[in-house]
Amino acid sequence: MKMSRVAARVAVGATAAAMAATAVAAPAQAATAPSGTRSLAAVLTADTSGFDRNPRDFDVLTAAVLAVLQAKPDSPVKVLTDGSVPLTAFVPDDRAFRELVRDITHARTLPGERAAFDAVAGLGTDTVEDVLLYHVVPGATIDRRAALKADGAELTTALGVTVEVDVTRCWYGRQVRLVDADNSDRDARVVRYDINKGNKQIAHAVDRVLRPIDLP
Repeated sequence: MKMSRVAARVAVGATAAAMAATAVAAPAQAATAPSGTRSLAAVLTADTSGFDRNPRDFDVLTAAVLAVLQAKPDSPVKVLTDGSVPLTAFVPDDRAFRELVRDITHARTLPGERAAFDAVAGLGTDTVEDVLLYHVVPGATIDRRAALKADGAELTTALGVTVEVDVTRCWYGRQVRLVDADNSDRDARVVRYDINKGNKQIAHAVDRVLRPIDLP
């Protein structure tokens, strides 16, 4: 599939009003809610290394968030900068974005991080915004313990559509997968939990980019 077609098909239109009205079908929270107000944006931008060869950090994601906010300062993505607003984000690492670009361009090899960002940015600001919002669950601080108990839960994202939590057993215990709208790609797996733990905004790293549409 060419990127122009991807961009056209991912036009699901997230707005700030829709985000504010979104109800979250999430697992029950702990009796004591986290009180820290460090934002996820502060966590992401603390890494100033830029595009590098570390596949497990978030350089492409950070660049995508900053690009959207530069183009659309009032985007709902701005919630990531307000640590007083509870949310859970599933953050794709750099390899996840490289895998996405290889898949949609049918390339034989993984692109570098800068090339991956350029390809993602080429989808258009609105498309990138929608994809980012599909990774954010507003109103709920879902930590590792809650996630592992959430098998079958439908999480309503900031985009207004849902992802399903699928908890399975594996050789090291239990694994959390996220079932997105794409039936033809492997579901994202959580590979690191509780980024920014103790704060109202928490994140879990995933090894695939969640897709809000079904790509052939």
